[in-house]
Amino acid sequence: MLFVWNVMALGAGGWALIGGALVGSYLVGSIPWAYLIVKWRTGEDVTAHGTGNVGAMNVKRTTGSWTWFAIAMVLDGLKGLVPVLLAKFLTVGLAGGWAMTLAPWGETLRSVSSLWYASVLLWVPMLAVLGAVLGHNYSCWMALLKRRFTRTGKGLATGAGALLAYDWRYFVVVLVVGLAVIAITRYMMAGQVAAAWTLPIAAGIIRSPDWPFALFMGALVYAAHHKRFIGLLRGKEPKLYTKDGMGPRG
Repeated sequence: MLFVWNVMALGAGGWALIGGALVGSYLVGSIPWAYLIVKWRTGEDVTAHGTGNVGAMNVKRTTGSWTWFAIAMVLDGLKGLVPVLLAKFLTVGLAGGWAMTLAPWGETLRSVSSLWYASVLLWVPMLAVLGAVLGHNYSCWMALLKRRFTRTGKGLATGAGALLAYDWRYFVVVLVVGLAVIAITRYMMAGQVAAAWTLPIAAGIIRSPDWPFALFMGALVYAAHHKRFIGLLRGKEPKLYTKDGMGPRG
């Protein structure tokens, strides 16, 4: 009943914030920086190379440049960081200020109530994370360019930026585990999958009230990697897939 009441009690401003967080973050997340960088630098289509994804590593595979890889990585990260920071700031309002905006969102939820989920506006930062990742993975701008709607990325850099804004603890743990697994196994795909599943595990360990959201996001990112992860288990994934033509698409 409390949940239903909160939904019904939302005014136009509340619904605008919820819709704006999801749609706005999706549109920002959809910006195909990898495509734009490669098109500007080489005149080529990044999706015709490497895995076919519109991501930072495919910029490296296409241009051969680690510098442009880093630039694409930062820009993709900002697609997640900026919308989520803005969503948190608008949710807590001027009363909460930057202190609550920069604080881990799980701790903010814990401080509100064990029934935080009944206040729909507290979902806004989560919707911003979701929107940014979905935008990168299924870019509407690329759909317009290609005249077809399909998966365009895997959401790692954008998701990392979103996590940094949402809860820096998640970001640190996911980054450390992902890089450690890559360093040990030499398989980028192994590190990426490990990073995806580290998110809900980390949420469970610290008993964050937003663990269902962390589980959902981990599953969403893993789903984008599933096909090639199965290929890795079957010995079809190359180690340190950094060059064009080294491995599978997808």
